[in-house]
Amino acid sequence: MHDSSPPGGSLPGSPTPDEPLSAGLKQRHLTMLGLGGVIGAGLFVGSGAGIAVAGPGIVVSYLIAGALAMCVMRMLGEMSAAMPASGSFSVHAERALGRWAGFSVGWLYWFLLVVVLAVEATGAAQIANGWVPGVPQWAWVLLFMVVFTVANLTAVKNFGEFEFWFAALKVFAIVAFLVLGTLAIFGLLPAASDSSGDPVGLTHLTGDGGFLPHGWQGVVSGVLAVIFAFGGLEVVTIAAAESDDPVRSVARAVRSAVFRILFFYVGSMLVIVTVLPWTAQRAGISPYVTVLDSIGVPSAGQIMNIVVFVALLSALNANLYGSSRMVFSLAERAEAPKALLKVSGGGVPRRAVLASVAFGFVSVLLNLEWPDSVFLYMLNSVGAVLLFVWALIAASQLRLRRRIEAAAPERLVLRMWAFPWLTWVALAAMAAVFGLMLTDDTARPQLLWSTGATAAVLLVAGVRELRARRA
Repeated sequence: MHDSSPPGGSLPGSPTPDEPLSAGLKQRHLTMLGLGGVIGAGLFVGSGAGIAVAGPGIVVSYLIAGALAMCVMRMLGEMSAAMPASGSFSVHAERALGRWAGFSVGWLYWFLLVVVLAVEATGAAQIANGWVPGVPQWAWVLLFMVVFTVANLTAVKNFGEFEFWFAALKVFAIVAFLVLGTLAIFGLLPAASDSSGDPVGLTHLTGDGGFLPHGWQGVVSGVLAVIFAFGGLEVVTIAAAESDDPVRSVARAVRSAVFRILFFYVGSMLVIVTVLPWTAQRAGISPYVTVLDSIGVPSAGQIMNIVVFVALLSALNANLYGSSRMVFSLAERAEAPKALLKVSGGGVPRRAVLASVAFGFVSVLLNLEWPDSVFLYMLNSVGAVLLFVWALIAASQLRLRRRIEAAAPERLVLRMWAFPWLTWVALAAMAAVFGLMLTDDTARPQLLWSTGATAAVLLVAGVRELRARRA
Protein backbone atom coordinates (compact mmCIF):
# COMPACT_ATOMS: atom_id res chain seq x y z
CA MET A 1 0.00 0.00 0.00
CA HIS A 2 1.50 3.32 -1.01
CA ASP A 3 0.12 6.80 -0.79
CA SER A 4 -0.02 8.78 -4.01
CA SER A 5 1.09 11.92 -2.15
CA PRO A 6 4.75 12.64 -1.57
CA PRO A 7 6.05 10.91 1.52
CA GLY A 8 7.06 14.15 3.13
CA GLY A 9 3.84 15.93 2.20
CA SER A 10 0.54 16.24 4.04
CA LEU A 11 -1.47 13.18 4.86
CA PRO A 12 -4.49 12.80 2.57
CA GLY A 13 -7.88 12.57 4.18
CA SER A 14 -9.11 9.88 1.83
CA PRO A 15 -9.47 6.33 3.12
CA THR A 16 -6.49 4.02 2.96
CA PRO A 17 -6.48 1.85 -0.21
CA ASP A 18 -7.24 -1.82 0.18
CA GLU A 19 -4.39 -4.28 0.42
CA PRO A 20 -4.06 -6.89 -2.38
CA LEU A 21 -3.40 -9.48 0.32
CA SER A 22 -5.98 -11.79 1.87
CA ALA A 23 -8.13 -10.60 4.78
CA GLY A 24 -8.02 -13.98 6.50
CA LEU A 25 -7.07 -13.02 10.06
CA LYS A 26 -9.77 -12.76 12.72
CA GLN A 27 -9.78 -10.61 15.85
CA ARG A 28 -8.98 -13.63 18.04
CA HIS A 29 -5.87 -14.28 15.92
CA LEU A 30 -4.62 -10.73 16.35
CA THR A 31 -5.42 -10.59 20.06
CA MET A 32 -3.53 -13.81 20.75
CA LEU A 33 -0.71 -12.78 18.43
CA GLY A 34 -0.40 -9.58 20.45
CA LEU A 35 -0.25 -11.55 23.69
CA GLY A 36 1.91 -14.43 22.59
CA GLY A 37 4.11 -12.85 19.93
CA VAL A 38 6.42 -11.31 22.52
CA ILE A 39 6.41 -14.19 25.05
CA GLY A 40 9.37 -16.28 24.00
CA ALA A 41 12.69 -17.73 25.01
CA GLY A 42 13.88 -14.25 26.01
CA LEU A 43 11.47 -14.43 28.94
CA PHE A 44 11.56 -18.12 29.77
CA VAL A 45 15.34 -18.52 29.54
CA GLY A 46 17.03 -15.15 29.05
CA SER A 47 15.50 -13.59 32.18
CA GLY A 48 18.05 -15.52 34.25
CA ALA A 49 20.84 -13.20 33.04
CA GLY A 50 18.84 -10.19 34.19
CA ILE A 51 18.24 -11.66 37.65
CA ALA A 52 21.97 -12.38 38.01
CA VAL A 53 22.90 -8.71 37.53
CA ALA A 54 19.94 -7.00 39.22
CA GLY A 55 18.69 -9.40 41.93
CA PRO A 56 15.10 -8.61 42.99
CA GLY A 57 15.62 -5.25 41.27
CA ILE A 58 14.97 -7.10 38.00
CA VAL A 59 11.31 -6.27 38.66
CA VAL A 60 12.19 -2.57 38.24
CA SER A 61 14.29 -3.39 35.15
CA TYR A 62 11.29 -5.08 33.54
CA LEU A 63 9.03 -2.17 34.50
CA ILE A 64 11.38 0.28 32.78
CA ALA A 65 11.93 -1.84 29.68
CA GLY A 66 8.23 -2.74 29.53
CA ALA A 67 7.17 0.91 29.85
CA LEU A 68 9.38 1.81 26.87
CA ALA A 69 7.97 -1.08 24.81
CA MET A 70 4.41 -0.03 25.72
CA CYS A 71 5.09 3.53 24.55
CA VAL A 72 6.49 2.28 21.23
CA MET A 73 3.47 0.02 20.74
CA ARG A 74 1.06 2.84 21.53
CA MET A 75 2.76 5.08 18.95
CA LEU A 76 2.73 2.28 16.41
CA GLY A 77 -0.89 1.44 17.20
CA GLU A 78 -1.90 5.07 16.69
CA MET A 79 -0.34 5.22 13.23
CA SER A 80 -1.45 1.73 12.19
CA ALA A 81 -5.08 2.31 13.18
CA ALA A 82 -5.08 5.52 11.13
CA MET A 83 -3.22 3.97 8.17
CA PRO A 84 -3.29 0.13 8.18
CA ALA A 85 -0.59 -1.29 5.91
CA SER A 86 1.26 -4.55 5.51
CA GLY A 87 4.46 -2.49 5.73
CA SER A 88 3.28 -0.84 8.96
CA PHE A 89 6.01 1.40 10.38
CA SER A 90 8.02 1.32 7.13
CA VAL A 91 5.07 2.96 5.35
CA HIS A 92 4.64 5.40 8.25
CA ALA A 93 8.35 6.33 8.20
CA GLU A 94 8.21 7.00 4.45
CA ARG A 95 5.20 9.27 4.82
CA ALA A 96 6.63 11.08 7.81
CA LEU A 97 10.34 11.40 7.03
CA GLY A 98 10.84 10.53 3.36
CA ARG A 99 11.66 7.55 1.16
CA TRP A 100 15.08 7.08 2.76
CA ALA A 101 13.40 6.40 6.14
CA GLY A 102 10.84 3.95 4.78
CA PHE A 103 13.55 2.11 2.86
CA SER A 104 15.91 2.03 5.87
CA VAL A 105 13.48 0.91 8.55
CA GLY A 106 11.83 -1.64 6.23
CA TRP A 107 15.07 -3.34 5.21
CA LEU A 108 16.53 -3.16 8.74
CA TYR A 109 13.46 -4.85 10.18
CA TRP A 110 13.45 -7.46 7.42
CA PHE A 111 17.13 -8.18 8.10
CA LEU A 112 16.41 -8.46 11.83
CA LEU A 113 13.52 -10.90 11.33
CA VAL A 114 15.19 -13.20 8.81
CA VAL A 115 18.26 -13.59 11.06
CA VAL A 116 16.18 -14.04 14.21
CA LEU A 117 13.95 -16.69 12.61
CA ALA A 118 17.12 -18.66 11.83
CA VAL A 119 18.24 -18.17 15.44
CA GLU A 120 14.89 -19.47 16.67
CA ALA A 121 15.04 -22.50 14.39
CA THR A 122 18.53 -23.22 15.75
CA GLY A 123 17.36 -22.87 19.36
CA ALA A 124 14.40 -25.20 18.79
CA ALA A 125 16.71 -27.67 17.03
CA GLN A 126 19.04 -27.74 20.04
CA ILE A 127 16.13 -28.73 22.29
CA ALA A 128 14.85 -31.33 19.81
CA ASN A 129 18.37 -32.75 19.45
CA GLY A 130 18.42 -33.24 23.23
CA TRP A 131 15.21 -35.26 23.00
CA VAL A 132 16.25 -37.27 19.93
CA PRO A 133 20.09 -37.23 19.80
CA GLY A 134 20.08 -39.56 16.80
CA VAL A 135 18.77 -36.75 14.56
CA PRO A 136 21.48 -34.09 14.02
CA GLN A 137 20.80 -30.44 14.81
CA TRP A 138 20.97 -29.32 11.16
CA ALA A 139 18.27 -31.85 10.18
CA TRP A 140 15.89 -30.40 12.78
CA VAL A 141 16.52 -26.88 11.44
CA LEU A 142 15.75 -28.12 7.92
CA LEU A 143 12.53 -29.79 9.10
CA PHE A 144 11.30 -26.66 10.90
CA MET A 145 12.09 -24.43 7.93
CA VAL A 146 10.23 -26.71 5.51
CA VAL A 147 7.15 -27.05 7.77
CA PHE A 148 6.75 -23.32 8.41
CA THR A 149 7.57 -22.33 4.86
CA VAL A 150 4.74 -24.56 3.64
CA ALA A 151 2.40 -23.16 6.31
CA ASN A 152 3.16 -19.59 5.25
CA LEU A 153 2.79 -20.37 1.54
CA THR A 154 -0.83 -21.39 2.08
CA ALA A 155 -3.71 -19.17 3.22
CA VAL A 156 -2.93 -16.54 5.86
CA LYS A 157 -5.55 -18.09 8.15
CA ASN A 158 -3.17 -21.05 8.57
CA PHE A 159 -0.56 -18.69 9.98
CA GLY A 160 -3.24 -17.22 12.22
CA GLU A 161 -4.31 -20.63 13.53
CA PHE A 162 -0.72 -21.74 14.18
CA GLU A 163 -0.04 -18.56 16.14
CA PHE A 164 -3.35 -18.70 18.01
CA TRP A 165 -2.63 -22.13 19.49
CA PHE A 166 1.08 -21.50 20.02
CA ALA A 167 0.31 -18.28 21.86
CA ALA A 168 -2.51 -19.91 23.84
CA LEU A 169 -0.09 -22.50 25.20
CA LYS A 170 2.44 -19.85 26.21
CA VAL A 171 -0.20 -17.69 27.89
CA PHE A 172 -1.57 -20.75 29.73
CA ALA A 173 1.95 -21.63 30.92
CA ILE A 174 2.52 -18.10 32.27
CA VAL A 175 -0.86 -17.97 34.03
CA ALA A 176 -0.30 -21.42 35.59
CA PHE A 177 3.14 -20.32 36.77
CA LEU A 178 1.73 -17.14 38.34
CA VAL A 179 -0.99 -19.12 40.15
CA LEU A 180 1.43 -21.77 41.49
CA GLY A 181 3.95 -19.11 42.50
CA THR A 182 1.34 -17.06 44.36
CA LEU A 183 0.16 -20.16 46.24
CA ALA A 184 3.78 -20.88 47.15
CA ILE A 185 4.36 -17.36 48.47
CA PHE A 186 1.40 -17.66 50.84
CA GLY A 187 2.48 -21.12 52.04
CA LEU A 188 -0.34 -23.06 50.37
CA LEU A 189 2.26 -25.31 48.74
CA PRO A 190 4.31 -26.93 51.55
CA ALA A 191 7.50 -27.28 49.50
CA ALA A 192 7.77 -23.50 49.36
CA SER A 193 7.83 -22.98 53.13
CA ASP A 194 11.08 -22.10 54.84
CA SER A 195 12.89 -24.31 57.37
CA SER A 196 10.60 -23.21 60.19
CA GLY A 197 7.52 -24.26 58.24
CA ASP A 198 6.32 -20.65 57.85
CA PRO A 199 5.20 -19.28 54.48
CA VAL A 200 7.95 -17.68 52.41
CA GLY A 201 6.06 -14.40 52.18
CA LEU A 202 8.11 -11.43 51.01
CA THR A 203 11.31 -12.39 52.84
CA HIS A 204 13.42 -12.97 49.76
CA LEU A 205 12.62 -9.57 48.26
CA THR A 206 14.77 -7.81 50.86
CA GLY A 207 16.51 -10.54 52.88
CA ASP A 208 19.32 -11.57 50.52
CA GLY A 209 21.40 -8.45 50.15
CA GLY A 210 18.43 -6.11 49.88
CA PHE A 211 16.00 -5.35 47.07
CA LEU A 212 18.84 -3.80 45.05
CA PRO A 213 21.90 -5.93 45.95
CA HIS A 214 23.92 -4.35 43.14
CA GLY A 215 22.38 -0.90 43.48
CA TRP A 216 20.82 1.06 40.63
CA GLN A 217 23.71 0.03 38.40
CA GLY A 218 22.34 -3.50 38.66
CA VAL A 219 18.88 -2.30 37.61
CA VAL A 220 20.39 -0.53 34.59
CA SER A 221 22.35 -3.65 33.64
CA GLY A 222 19.10 -5.60 34.01
CA VAL A 223 17.38 -3.28 31.53
CA LEU A 224 20.10 -4.00 28.97
CA ALA A 225 19.69 -7.73 29.59
CA VAL A 226 15.90 -7.81 29.13
CA ILE A 227 14.82 -4.97 26.84
CA PHE A 228 15.18 -6.96 23.61
CA ALA A 229 12.84 -9.62 24.99
CA PHE A 230 10.01 -7.20 24.17
CA GLY A 231 10.73 -7.36 20.44
CA GLY A 232 7.99 -9.02 18.41
CA LEU A 233 5.04 -6.85 19.35
CA GLU A 234 5.43 -4.98 16.07
CA VAL A 235 4.15 -7.94 14.02
CA VAL A 236 0.61 -7.28 15.32
CA THR A 237 0.41 -4.02 13.37
CA ILE A 238 1.71 -5.74 10.24
CA ALA A 239 -0.84 -8.55 10.57
CA ALA A 240 -3.75 -6.16 11.16
CA ALA A 241 -3.67 -5.16 7.49
CA GLU A 242 -4.86 -8.69 6.62
CA SER A 243 -7.83 -8.68 8.98
CA ASP A 244 -11.50 -8.06 8.18
CA ASP A 245 -11.49 -4.66 9.95
CA PRO A 246 -7.90 -3.38 10.12
CA VAL A 247 -8.65 -0.15 11.99
CA ARG A 248 -10.61 -1.73 14.84
CA SER A 249 -8.49 -4.87 14.89
CA VAL A 250 -5.18 -3.11 15.45
CA ALA A 251 -6.64 -0.75 18.05
CA ARG A 252 -8.13 -3.63 20.05
CA ALA A 253 -5.01 -5.79 19.74
CA VAL A 254 -2.70 -3.02 20.94
CA ARG A 255 -4.97 -2.03 23.84
CA SER A 256 -5.34 -5.61 25.08
CA ALA A 257 -1.74 -6.63 24.55
CA VAL A 258 0.45 -3.99 26.14
CA PHE A 259 -0.86 -4.07 29.70
CA ARG A 260 -1.30 -7.85 29.81
CA ILE A 261 2.21 -8.44 28.53
CA LEU A 262 3.65 -6.09 31.14
CA PHE A 263 1.63 -7.97 33.76
CA PHE A 264 2.97 -11.33 32.56
CA TYR A 265 6.58 -10.16 32.49
CA VAL A 266 6.66 -8.16 35.72
CA GLY A 267 4.38 -10.64 37.52
CA SER A 268 6.63 -13.55 36.55
CA MET A 269 9.76 -11.80 37.79
CA LEU A 270 8.06 -10.84 41.04
CA VAL A 271 7.09 -14.47 41.66
CA ILE A 272 10.57 -15.76 40.78
CA VAL A 273 12.49 -13.44 43.14
CA THR A 274 9.90 -13.85 45.92
CA VAL A 275 9.59 -17.64 46.00
CA LEU A 276 13.37 -18.19 46.04
CA PRO A 277 16.44 -16.08 46.88
CA TRP A 278 17.74 -14.46 43.70
CA THR A 279 21.06 -16.18 44.39
CA ALA A 280 19.37 -19.59 43.99
CA GLN A 281 19.16 -19.17 40.22
CA ARG A 282 21.63 -21.37 38.33
CA ALA A 283 23.47 -20.52 35.14
CA GLY A 284 22.04 -22.18 32.04
CA ILE A 285 18.79 -23.19 33.78
CA SER A 286 15.54 -21.30 33.26
CA PRO A 287 14.43 -19.41 36.41
CA TYR A 288 10.98 -20.88 35.79
CA VAL A 289 12.38 -24.40 36.08
CA THR A 290 14.19 -23.53 39.32
CA VAL A 291 11.00 -22.18 40.89
CA LEU A 292 8.80 -25.06 39.71
CA ASP A 293 11.36 -27.55 41.04
CA SER A 294 11.34 -25.82 44.42
CA ILE A 295 7.57 -26.12 44.80
CA GLY A 296 7.53 -29.78 43.85
CA VAL A 297 6.17 -29.72 40.30
CA PRO A 298 7.21 -33.07 38.78
CA SER A 299 9.32 -32.99 35.59
CA ALA A 300 9.46 -29.18 35.73
CA GLY A 301 12.50 -29.09 33.48
CA GLN A 302 10.86 -31.10 30.70
CA ILE A 303 7.63 -29.10 30.98
CA MET A 304 9.51 -25.84 30.50
CA ASN A 305 11.58 -27.34 27.69
CA ILE A 306 8.32 -28.07 25.85
CA VAL A 307 7.06 -24.51 26.51
CA VAL A 308 10.33 -22.95 25.32
CA PHE A 309 10.31 -25.24 22.26
CA VAL A 310 6.80 -24.07 21.35
CA ALA A 311 7.76 -20.46 22.06
CA LEU A 312 10.69 -20.68 19.64
CA LEU A 313 8.59 -22.25 16.87
CA SER A 314 5.88 -19.65 17.45
CA ALA A 315 8.40 -16.82 17.09
CA LEU A 316 9.84 -18.46 13.95
CA ASN A 317 6.37 -18.60 12.42
CA ALA A 318 5.55 -14.99 13.35
CA ASN A 319 8.88 -13.65 12.11
CA LEU A 320 8.58 -15.45 8.78
CA TYR A 321 5.15 -13.93 8.35
CA GLY A 322 6.29 -10.43 9.39
CA SER A 323 9.40 -10.45 7.20
CA SER A 324 7.50 -11.60 4.11
CA ARG A 325 4.90 -8.84 4.50
CA MET A 326 7.57 -6.22 5.11
CA VAL A 327 9.53 -7.07 1.95
CA PHE A 328 6.23 -7.27 0.02
CA SER A 329 5.41 -3.74 1.17
CA LEU A 330 8.88 -2.57 0.13
CA ALA A 331 8.27 -4.05 -3.32
CA GLU A 332 4.92 -2.22 -3.51
CA ARG A 333 6.80 1.05 -3.04
CA ALA A 334 9.55 0.14 -5.56
CA GLU A 335 12.07 -0.31 -2.72
CA ALA A 336 12.50 -4.05 -3.42
CA PRO A 337 12.34 -6.14 -6.64
CA LYS A 338 8.93 -5.99 -8.32
CA ALA A 339 9.00 -9.77 -8.75
CA LEU A 340 8.17 -10.06 -5.05
CA LEU A 341 4.72 -8.56 -5.69
CA LYS A 342 3.24 -11.74 -7.18
CA VAL A 343 0.32 -12.88 -4.99
CA SER A 344 -1.31 -16.32 -5.07
CA GLY A 345 -5.02 -16.83 -5.66
CA GLY A 346 -5.44 -17.04 -1.90
CA GLY A 347 -3.81 -13.65 -1.37
CA VAL A 348 -0.39 -14.91 -0.18
CA PRO A 349 2.82 -13.19 -1.42
CA ARG A 350 4.62 -16.48 -2.06
CA ARG A 351 7.78 -15.05 -3.59
CA ALA A 352 8.14 -12.69 -0.64
CA VAL A 353 7.78 -15.68 1.70
CA LEU A 354 10.47 -17.63 -0.17
CA ALA A 355 12.82 -14.63 -0.19
CA SER A 356 12.35 -14.20 3.55
CA VAL A 357 12.93 -17.84 4.41
CA ALA A 358 16.08 -18.16 2.26
CA PHE A 359 18.48 -17.31 5.09
CA GLY A 360 16.73 -19.87 7.27
CA PHE A 361 17.74 -22.55 4.79
CA VAL A 362 21.28 -21.11 4.67
CA SER A 363 21.36 -21.55 8.46
CA VAL A 364 20.92 -25.31 7.87
CA LEU A 365 24.42 -25.31 6.36
CA LEU A 366 25.72 -23.08 9.17
CA ASN A 367 24.36 -25.58 11.70
CA LEU A 368 26.04 -28.39 9.78
CA GLU A 369 29.45 -26.70 10.00
CA TRP A 370 29.30 -24.77 13.31
CA PRO A 371 26.45 -26.19 15.44
CA ASP A 372 27.87 -24.88 18.73
CA SER A 373 28.72 -21.28 17.80
CA VAL A 374 26.30 -20.28 15.04
CA PHE A 375 23.59 -19.27 17.53
CA LEU A 376 25.77 -16.63 19.23
CA TYR A 377 27.18 -15.15 16.03
CA MET A 378 23.73 -14.72 14.49
CA LEU A 379 22.41 -13.03 17.64
CA ASN A 380 25.33 -10.59 17.74
CA SER A 381 24.74 -9.58 14.13
CA VAL A 382 21.31 -8.10 14.89
CA GLY A 383 21.74 -7.13 18.57
CA ALA A 384 20.53 -3.53 18.63
CA VAL A 385 18.71 -3.24 15.29
CA LEU A 386 15.38 -3.32 17.16
CA LEU A 387 16.29 -0.09 18.96
CA PHE A 388 17.06 1.66 15.66
CA VAL A 389 13.64 0.55 14.39
CA TRP A 390 11.93 1.78 17.56
CA ALA A 391 13.67 5.17 17.28
CA LEU A 392 12.39 5.63 13.71
CA ILE A 393 8.87 4.63 14.83
CA ALA A 394 8.96 7.37 17.48
CA ALA A 395 10.33 9.96 15.05
CA SER A 396 7.62 9.05 12.51
CA GLN A 397 4.86 9.35 15.10
CA LEU A 398 6.05 12.85 16.07
CA ARG A 399 5.61 14.00 12.48
CA LEU A 400 2.48 12.06 11.50
CA ARG A 401 0.35 12.78 14.56
CA ARG A 402 0.05 16.49 13.75
CA ARG A 403 -0.45 15.75 10.06
CA ILE A 404 -3.31 13.32 10.79
CA GLU A 405 -4.90 15.75 13.25
CA ALA A 406 -4.88 18.46 10.56
CA ALA A 407 -6.09 16.33 7.64
CA ALA A 408 -8.26 13.55 9.08
CA PRO A 409 -8.63 13.70 12.88
CA GLU A 410 -11.43 11.10 12.82
CA ARG A 411 -8.81 8.47 11.92
CA LEU A 412 -7.11 8.88 15.31
CA VAL A 413 -9.11 6.11 16.98
CA LEU A 414 -6.11 5.25 19.17
CA ARG A 415 -3.94 8.05 20.56
CA MET A 416 -0.46 8.14 22.06
CA TRP A 417 -0.50 9.12 25.72
CA ALA A 418 0.70 12.64 26.69
CA PHE A 419 1.70 13.57 23.15
CA PRO A 420 4.30 14.86 22.33
CA TRP A 421 6.06 14.79 25.69
CA LEU A 422 5.96 11.04 26.25
CA THR A 423 7.21 10.40 22.72
CA TRP A 424 10.22 12.61 23.42
CA VAL A 425 10.80 10.83 26.74
CA ALA A 426 10.77 7.47 24.91
CA LEU A 427 13.30 8.76 22.37
CA ALA A 428 15.54 10.00 25.19
CA ALA A 429 15.26 6.60 26.89
CA MET A 430 16.34 4.86 23.67
CA ALA A 431 19.33 7.20 23.37
CA ALA A 432 20.23 6.35 26.97
CA VAL A 433 20.07 2.62 26.20
CA PHE A 434 22.38 3.14 23.21
CA GLY A 435 24.83 4.95 25.49
CA LEU A 436 24.68 2.26 28.14
CA MET A 437 25.26 -0.48 25.57
CA LEU A 438 28.36 1.37 24.39
CA THR A 439 29.82 1.29 27.92
CA ASP A 440 28.84 -2.32 28.64
CA ASP A 441 31.44 -4.93 27.64
CA THR A 442 28.80 -7.59 26.98
CA ALA A 443 26.41 -5.41 24.96
CA ARG A 444 29.01 -3.37 23.02
CA PRO A 445 29.72 -6.01 20.31
CA GLN A 446 26.00 -6.28 19.51
CA LEU A 447 25.71 -2.49 19.29
CA LEU A 448 28.73 -2.20 17.00
CA TRP A 449 27.54 -5.00 14.66
CA SER A 450 24.04 -3.48 14.54
CA THR A 451 25.41 0.02 13.96
CA GLY A 452 27.45 -1.30 11.05
CA ALA A 453 24.37 -2.95 9.51
CA THR A 454 22.31 0.22 10.03
CA ALA A 455 25.02 2.42 8.52
CA ALA A 456 25.19 0.18 5.45
CA VAL A 457 21.41 0.37 4.91
CA LEU A 458 21.41 4.17 5.44
CA LEU A 459 24.23 4.53 2.93
CA VAL A 460 22.26 2.60 0.30
CA ALA A 461 19.17 4.69 1.12
CA GLY A 462 21.17 7.90 0.73
CA VAL A 463 22.60 6.85 -2.64
CA ARG A 464 19.11 5.94 -3.89
CA GLU A 465 17.79 9.29 -2.72
CA LEU A 466 20.54 11.19 -4.54
CA ARG A 467 19.95 9.23 -7.76
CA ALA A 468 16.20 9.88 -7.56
CA ARG A 469 16.75 13.63 -7.18
CA ARG A 470 19.17 13.76 -10.11
CA ALA A 471 16.70 11.87 -12.26
